[in-house]
Amino acid sequence: MPGVKRGLRLRVALAFAIFCIVVVGTVGISLYIASDDIEQAHIEQILEAEMDYLVQRYSESSDFVPQVGSNLEKYIVRDAADESHLPTYLQGLNYRRHKVFRGPEEIRVAVRHANGVKFLVAYEIGLHDLRQQELRLLIVLSLLSVVGVALVVGYLLAGVLVRQVTDLAERVRHLAPGDVQGATMIQPGQDEEVAQLAHALDDYQNRITRMLRREQEFTANVSHELRTPITTILTSCELLATEPSLPERARGRIGMIESAATRMGEQLQALLFLAREQALGIMEPVALAECVYDAVEPVCTEIYRKRLNFEVAIEPKAVLTLNPQALHTALVNLLRNAVQYTERGFIRVSFNRNRLSISDSGIGIEPFYLPLLYERFFRGTSQGEGLGIGLAIVKRICDHYGWTIDVDSTPGKGTTFHITFP
Repeated sequence: MPGVKRGLRLRVALAFAIFCIVVVGTVGISLYIASDDIEQAHIEQILEAEMDYLVQRYSESSDFVPQVGSNLEKYIVRDAADESHLPTYLQGLNYRRHKVFRGPEEIRVAVRHANGVKFLVAYEIGLHDLRQQELRLLIVLSLLSVVGVALVVGYLLAGVLVRQVTDLAERVRHLAPGDVQGATMIQPGQDEEVAQLAHALDDYQNRITRMLRREQEFTANVSHELRTPITTILTSCELLATEPSLPERARGRIGMIESAATRMGEQLQALLFLAREQALGIMEPVALAECVYDAVEPVCTEIYRKRLNFEVAIEPKAVLTLNPQALHTALVNLLRNAVQYTERGFIRVSFNRNRLSISDSGIGIEPFYLPLLYERFFRGTSQGEGLGIGLAIVKRICDHYGWTIDVDSTPGKGTTFHITFP
């Protein structure tokens, strides 16, 4: 059955049915062959017995006239005149056994010569053929009945056999990674094989739990160790920027340091989200236009430097209830990509019918790169900076919150990313 997903229970039922078909079919064919041999031997026995009786009676009385029955005919041929009086289908037959047909009916003929006299016994085997057909029909009906019964019984028996496995699968389905809390997959009354599987699952779950704990401890330590110096750098930059005697050139460099530290903090938060799939905040009403202006702030300097037109076509009253930090992180990455790969033209953000679109007039994306677009560390071009994780972060955020992201791109003309909110 191509394209049909067959479970263990159905496969067991099919195997049981096939086994029954093979057994019953083999027995049926054997019985049919054996019955055919028996019928042939029976026919030969009847012909031989009638022939002996005919010869004996003739030897006792030469004027003996055999009787003709409905399915058994006996003849004594003494001369050519007697031969001519035979039925047409029996004339000219000499010695041994013959198979002739009278219309659709098959007739077996035995011929014997004794003392210059020819004896014929003709036996119509229609009754034997009828019994063979009845036996054949009985075998076919028995086989069909066995198939139906075997499927039903096999399916019921398979349900009993796999119930423990399905129960185990159900418990595993409702068990979250790391959610052990002393629970075990091993239950009283399990078969030995199922108990072994349950023990292996318990062991695997414990290993996953230990791995998740180590990973959580590691990411927590990394987060603390990296955020502390970033906070120190930002605080120092703010304090230095307040110095009135600070030269403008140094003030500009401090701004660059502050911008780099801010971006590093954002990348750290995004990397932690990728590693731990943790939520980025709470759900609350968000003004989309305001969120877009906040997200574009880190790349405003680059937009001004390239003289790009930045357009926001979003109604001020457009508000959605979602995670503001998640949307901010997604917009920051999409806007940074748009600015990075656009040298002239525009960056446009629009919203219509729960669909947020970020368009640019940049270099576009080659069609063969589209399937790899959301892979980590993938970069379709050497232009610009970055680790190649921005779109992977956006895709992970969209998947986490049930948003849909898709892209339209024409090489050399620009790219548009669409985020559709549920």
